[in-house]
Amino acid sequence: MSVSNLFRTAAALPDAWSSRSLAEVGTATVKVLRMNQLPLAEEAHRTPEVLLVLDGTLELTVDDVEVTVGPGEMYGVPAGARHAVRPGSHGTLVIVEVPEE
Repeated sequence: MSVSNLFRTAAALPDAWSSRSLAEVGTATVKVLRMNQLPLAEEAHRTPEVLLVLDGTLELTVDDVEVTVGPGEMYGVPAGARHAVRPGSHGTLVIVEVPEE
């Protein structure tokens, strides 16, 4: 595996909220993306995921509870939890997830 600059990788993505897979660790995939202030619809997954904010802020609603994740912070979304991105989320986000089959 080579060194990846996460900020450059996120900045080079064609669209906000489109992610790029960087690596696989066991069955988990590590992805990076750029947030752009716009909300994302609610979703839920059968597997947990970890959301790590490198810079900026991630505004979430998780099972009807508002959560703010700041720079250098991470949040673990439990399997089955309903979660949505609220308006105002911006910056660079790393997601570690186990793809659903």
